[in-house]
Amino acid sequence: MKNSLLKGLMVFLTMLCTGLAYSQDVSGTVSDASGPLPGANVLVKGTNNSAQTDLDGKFTIKNVGSNAVLVFSYIGLKSQEVSAAGKSTIKVVLKDDSAELKEVIVIGYGTVKKKDATGAVDQLSSKNFDNVASPSPAQLLRGKVAGVQVTQSSGEPGGAVSIRVRGNSSIRSGNGPLIVIDGVPLDGGNVSAGGDNLLGASSARNPLNFVNQNDIESMSVLKDASSTAIYGSRGANGVIVITTKKGKSKEPQISYSTSVQFSKKAGNFNVMNGDQFAAAGGDDKKSRSYNWEDAVLQDGFSMNHDLSFSKSTDNSNTRLSFGATTTDGIVKNTGIDKYTASLYNSNDFFGGALKIESRIIYAALKDKTTLITNDSGFIGNVIGTALYWNPTLPTYNTDGSYNVISNTYLNPVQLLDSYKDYTNTNKLLGSISATWKISNHWNYKFVFGIETSNSSRKSQLLPTMDIQNVAQATVPGSTTVKHGQAAINNQNKFNRTFEHTLNYNNDFGDNLNIDGLLGYSYYDYTADGNLVTGKGYDIAQTNLIDNIEGGLQNEYRAYSYRNRVELQSYFARINATIYKKLLLTATLRADGSTKLGANNKYDYFPSVGLGYKVIEDKEGLLNSFKIRGNYGITGNQEFAPNSAIARGSYGLNGSLNVDTNANADLKWETTKSYGVGADFEFLNNKLTGSVDYFQRDTKDLIFPVPAAATQPGPPSPRFKNLPGNLINKGVEVSLNYKVISNEDFTWDVSGNASFLSNKMTNFAGFIATGGINGQGLSGAYAQVITNDKPIYSYFLYEWRGYDANGMSVYADAAGNDTGLGTAAKKILDKQPLPKVNVGFSTNFTYKGFDASASFYGAFGQYIYNNTSNAYFFKGAFLGGRNTTEEAATSPQAQGDPNSPSTKYLEKGDFLRMGNLTLGYTFKGDALEKFKIKSARLYVNGNNLFVITPYSGFDPEVDTDKQLNGVPSAGMEFLSYPREKSFAVGLNVTF
Repeated sequence: MKNSLLKGLMVFLTMLCTGLAYSQDVSGTVSDASGPLPGANVLVKGTNNSAQTDLDGKFTIKNVGSNAVLVFSYIGLKSQEVSAAGKSTIKVVLKDDSAELKEVIVIGYGTVKKKDATGAVDQLSSKNFDNVASPSPAQLLRGKVAGVQVTQSSGEPGGAVSIRVRGNSSIRSGNGPLIVIDGVPLDGGNVSAGGDNLLGASSARNPLNFVNQNDIESMSVLKDASSTAIYGSRGANGVIVITTKKGKSKEPQISYSTSVQFSKKAGNFNVMNGDQFAAAGGDDKKSRSYNWEDAVLQDGFSMNHDLSFSKSTDNSNTRLSFGATTTDGIVKNTGIDKYTASLYNSNDFFGGALKIESRIIYAALKDKTTLITNDSGFIGNVIGTALYWNPTLPTYNTDGSYNVISNTYLNPVQLLDSYKDYTNTNKLLGSISATWKISNHWNYKFVFGIETSNSSRKSQLLPTMDIQNVAQATVPGSTTVKHGQAAINNQNKFNRTFEHTLNYNNDFGDNLNIDGLLGYSYYDYTADGNLVTGKGYDIAQTNLIDNIEGGLQNEYRAYSYRNRVELQSYFARINATIYKKLLLTATLRADGSTKLGANNKYDYFPSVGLGYKVIEDKEGLLNSFKIRGNYGITGNQEFAPNSAIARGSYGLNGSLNVDTNANADLKWETTKSYGVGADFEFLNNKLTGSVDYFQRDTKDLIFPVPAAATQPGPPSPRFKNLPGNLINKGVEVSLNYKVISNEDFTWDVSGNASFLSNKMTNFAGFIATGGINGQGLSGAYAQVITNDKPIYSYFLYEWRGYDANGMSVYADAAGNDTGLGTAAKKILDKQPLPKVNVGFSTNFTYKGFDASASFYGAFGQYIYNNTSNAYFFKGAFLGGRNTTEEAATSPQAQGDPNSPSTKYLEKGDFLRMGNLTLGYTFKGDALEKFKIKSARLYVNGNNLFVITPYSGFDPEVDTDKQLNGVPSAGMEFLSYPREKSFAVGLNVTF
C-alpha cells in the first residue's frame, strides 16, 4: 500500500515538474495587411487562458504548454492557429475573410446567417466601397449588386439619384426602395426645398446626401418578398438597410483620411467652333474668341477630410467621427459643401442584461446650383444658351459689358452671372434603443428614432437680365416693365419612430431551431414649409434675396403648407431550421395609414420563404448548394399625403378653391411576388454565386384622375386605384471567384447580371408622359403607358429620311412613306428601361500593393435625345443658332418642322469603367516611431471611359420629363454634364 502511494506521488511530481519545465511565456505581434492590430485576441486553444494585443499589436501570454496551440482572432479577419512548440516569439498576419463578413447579413429587425437565408439578400461591407468619398452612398451600389440599377439623373454634385431594385413596380407612386438607417426608416422625400421655376423646373436633391460614406459599415439590399414583407406597405420596391460603424478595438484608435480630386467634363456635344460655323455658311461675326465649354464650364475640384475615434471595452463601445467635403462642380457656380458628424455609444448594465445604444448622424449641407433645368423652352437654360450661341460672336463688348442680342437669344455668360441659387440644409438622424435580455431565449427591444431636417433654398435672377415672359412684371397704372425675381423656400421635417420588438430564439435539440419575432411600430411624419417670392425690381438692385420685399408690391407673394402622415403596424416573423437542412421564413404585417381612404385604412402583407440545403460544407468540386423559393405581398405608400380626402385652399382675397375630391375607397398599391433561387459554392469555396428568377404583379395602381369636363362629374381632380396590372419579371446571376489566395498575393473577380422585362396588362388607359421641350414642341411627348406594352413605351412618328425638297418623310398607318400631315404615330417596340444590367469588379493585392477596378453597364434601352430635337436641326442653324456640323450640312430644309420622331431616338447601351484604384500600404519601424499603425496612399480614377453608341453627353441619364405627375424614363435634355475625375488620397490609423 505504501509502495503504491509512493509510486503515485512520484508520477504526480514528475508530471508537475515536466509541466513546469515546459510551461512558458509567449510574446509576439499580431497585424493585418494594414499594420499592427490592437485589440486582437490570443487564446490557448481548449483553455480560458487568453490575452489581447496592445496599441502596437504586441501581446504576451503566460503559462503556455509545450504542445499548446494559440488561436489568433479579430473581427472581420480569418482566425489563425499556430503551434507554440518551443516558440517564445510569434508573429502573425491575419487575412481578410470576405466569407466571414458575408456570413451574417443585416435584414429587417435583426440578422441572419447567409447560409440560412430564404430570401434574395445581398450585402456590401465597407471593404467593397470605392476609396474616394462619393457624394451619396447610393452610388456605392452601382454595378455591385445583381438586380439593382443606380442612375444619377445628371452629373451635378448632390443631384438626384434613381435606385431601382428589380425594376419598376409602380407608375406614379414611386419606385425607390425604402431606406432604413440603423433601424430607422427614412420618409423617402427630398430633404431640400424646391427651386423657383425659372426657365423650367430644377432637379431634386439626393435624400442620401447627408450620410458620410466613411461611417457606413454595411449596406444590405433586400430584394424579394421573403425579406421585404416585414416592412409591409413600404416594401414593394425593395429595402436598403444601412448599418453604420461601431468601435472595434479595445485600444483607443484614431483614423484620418483625406483626398483631393480633380475632374473634367467627360462627354461632349460636338457643336461647331467659329471656323466650322463660318465654313458651313453661318452668319460670321468675325470673332473666334468663344468656346461654349469655356463660357460655362470649369475644372472641378473636391477636397475631403474624415477623422474618427473609436474604443470598446467588455461593457461599452464608442465611435465618434467628423467629415468635411467641399466640391466645385464642372459647371460654374455649382457645387456642394458637406459637413458631417456621427456618434455611436453603447453600454451594458446589470451584467449584460440591459444594453443601451444611441446613434446620432448630423449633416450640414450647402448646395450651390445654376439654371440647369429639366424643361426649358426654346430660350434654353445655361447649357442650352451656351450650345446655341453663335461661336463667331464675342460674349463681351469692347467696353466690357455683356453682348446682349435679344430676350430670346441669351448670352450664356450673362445668364450664368445673373443667377444665384443656394440651399442650406441641416439634417439630423438619431435613435436610442434599449435591449433587455429577459432570459437565454427571450429579448425585448425598444427603439425611438427621430429624423429632422431644415432646409432653406434662396434664389434670384437680377433685374438686368431680360428674358421673354420670365421674371418680369408691369408697374401698376403704367406700361413700364421691370425685371428680376427672387424666392426663399423653407422646408421643415420632423419624423418620429417608435418600435417595440420581442424576440425568441431556441434550439430544440439538434434538429430544430426557432427564431421568432413579434413587433409593433408607430411612425409619425410631419412636414411644413413656406415660400416667399418677389418680382419686378429696380435695375440697380443686386441683392434681391436679402431684400425680397423690394420689388413691386403687387407681385409679392407668400405661401405656406403643413401635412402629417401616421403609420401604425403590427408584425410577426418566424424563422425555423429543421434537421439543419430545411429552412422556413414566414412573415405577416398589418399596416394602417392616414394616407388611405376611410374604408381601407388597414391591410395585411404576408410572405413565406422556403430553403433546402442540398449540400453543405463538403470538400471537392461542389461544396455547398441551397435552393430557395418565396411568395408574398408587399405594398407601396409613396404617394402624396392627403390624397384620399377632400382638400381645399384659400386663394387671393379669400377665394376658396377645391384642390382634390375625397375618395374613401383609396387603398395601397399592392405587389404580389414570387421567386426561386439557388446559392452555391464550388471548387473548394473558390467560386461562389447565386441565381434567381422572380415575377412581380402590381395592382390597384394609383393615378390622379383629372376634373371632369362636363357635369355631373367631379369639379376637381381626385386620386383613384385604376384597374390594371404591372407585371415585372427577371433573372439575376451573381458570381465571385477567388483566383489566387495566399499570404503575399490575392486576386478575386466578381460579376453580376440581371435580365428584366415589364408589361402593363388589363389596363384601359392611354397615359402620356416624357414631355418634349423646344421651339415648336409645346405639348409634345414621347412615351405612353398603355395595355400590353412595357411602361414608358415610345410613341413617335417613324422618321424615314428627307424627300427631294429637304422635308422629313414619315411612315403612315400602313407603313408607307408620307409627309407629316398624314403620318401616324406608332407605339414602338422600344423602351427606355434597360433589359440587361451588368457589373464587374476585380481586386488584387501583392504584399503592400493593392489594385481594384470596377465596371458597370446597361443594355437594351433607348434614349430620347430631346437636346438634339430642340437644338440640332437645319432651321436652328439658318436662324442664327449654333448646332452640330452634321445638322448644319444636312439636306434638311430650313422650314422642315422638327417634329418628335425616331430621328432622335438612340440606343442607350453603355459599358462604363466606374472606378480604378491603385494603393500602397506602408508599415515598419519608421511608422511605429510615430505611433502610426498603418498608412495607405492611393490614386483613384473615376469614370475613365464609357463605350456607347449614344451621341449625347452621356447615356446614363434620366432627366425628369414627367407629365401630369406621371414619371418618365430615359429622356435627355440639357442635363448637367458628367465628369471624369482623378484623385489622390491618404488613410492613416493611429
